[in-house]
Amino acid sequence: MAVQGKRIIITGAGRGLGAAFAVVFADAGAEVVVAGRNMENLTSLAESIRLRTGKRPETLHLDLADISQVTLTAKKMRDEGIPLHVLINNAAQWHAGPMESHDAYSIANTITGNVTGTLLFTRGLLPLLEKSGAGDILNIVSTSGMHNVPLLGASVAYIASKHGQAGLTDALRQELRGRPVRISGIYPPNIKDISPLDEAAWNAIQPETSWLTNRDIVESALFALSRPRHVTVASLMLESDSGNFHTH
Repeated sequence: MAVQGKRIIITGAGRGLGAAFAVVFADAGAEVVVAGRNMENLTSLAESIRLRTGKRPETLHLDLADISQVTLTAKKMRDEGIPLHVLINNAAQWHAGPMESHDAYSIANTITGNVTGTLLFTRGLLPLLEKSGAGDILNIVSTSGMHNVPLLGASVAYIASKHGQAGLTDALRQELRGRPVRISGIYPPNIKDISPLDEAAWNAIQPETSWLTNRDIVESALFALSRPRHVTVASLMLESDSGNFHTH
């Protein structure tokens, strides 16, 4: 009931967690828009959802590191004027290794895509979220956006970008207070990638030492979305007994 009948856009939906969000929300009766850089993946996902639900989700090519594309895509959606109930900022460019091994472009691209693109896309869609009268923004950040978390291979640029997303989430929540849009940040560690399209894996009981799974994150998001409108889950940090940290 948290998403039934609602229009929801998910960035980074071509694979992994974003694809899991799309399948589960479509199964629950949401009108899903899947956005990402890889149209082949998005098309395959959309067909899988159509076969399950009878309704093919809209696909949207979106590279958050391309600022022109981000702003034009958001403007096109505003011009169409269809109210938006939920924006899930899930897309993130993983960037690993020591700082000296990266060129200036890869560093800038990581930060631009993860921070600037996310901020501009959110700003661009805000009028549609307000138009729905009960909008939600869910930022899937990472424990990498928290202080004193081990790098575990993540680059300085990636860590900086995740701290940027954390700051974006907190500042946006304060700035939009009193308006009909809630902002929540979810901070997962490493995730075991399972798909709701594989029912056996999705429904399997995980051992106590398992990493968190896509299902754990999706269900945490549903918890935040299902709260009554006077309640905002400002931030939700997730961890498992395995003690793993960083990135979704």
